[in-house]
Amino acid sequence: MKPVGFLAVSVGDGVNEIFKSLGVDYIIEGGQTMNPSTADILDAVDHVNAETIFILPNNKNIILAANQAAELMTDKTLLVIPTKTIPQGITAVINYVPEMSVENNEATMMQEIGNVKTGQVTYAVRDTMIDDKEIKQGDYMGIGDKGILSAGRDMLQITKEMVDAMVDDDSELISIYYGSDVQEEAAEQLRRELEETYADCDIELQYGGQPIYYYVISVE
Repeated sequence: MKPVGFLAVSVGDGVNEIFKSLGVDYIIEGGQTMNPSTADILDAVDHVNAETIFILPNNKNIILAANQAAELMTDKTLLVIPTKTIPQGITAVINYVPEMSVENNEATMMQEIGNVKTGQVTYAVRDTMIDDKEIKQGDYMGIGDKGILSAGRDMLQITKEMVDAMVDDDSELISIYYGSDVQEEAAEQLRRELEETYADCDIELQYGGQPIYYYVISVE
């Protein structure tokens, strides 16, 4: 049994591979339409042979189930890092330092996820009014951590407006994860246009493969 292991809730083959490459031991398939239960999380814990296991829920709707699983643990310690988005989860595991204590790592990861702003581009399934924005069925929506940041018919434009609402003078890194319904050429065009607009930021583009969300973009 090793000292520390990682569990992550993830969706999309590209995102799964990113987590695995960063050292996550086991992936729990989940997401907007398929939230794992406490029992699912407890089952996943059995696949990680470690004394202490960090779990990254990566969705605000899964944090409660993760906390309930942690309370039911008897033979291992399950520590919940309350990540609400995939980019927060990636940032958390990147900042894990094996040489540091569990307590220091937990504190560092908690602090670092607070520096991550996430935006997600999806589509409206019906006419609605959200945050004083009139949204028509089929519109693209840029959803930030606290509400709708952009909406309209042009996906590229909506995505750029969403990013613009997240970037400030302290921003250094923009990470783009494009979904299963986005062509690589379109994602590359987005990256190029963001590079022109935000010359002071590093811009990373990776295939996420996630459904539902055309783009998941973080700003740090």
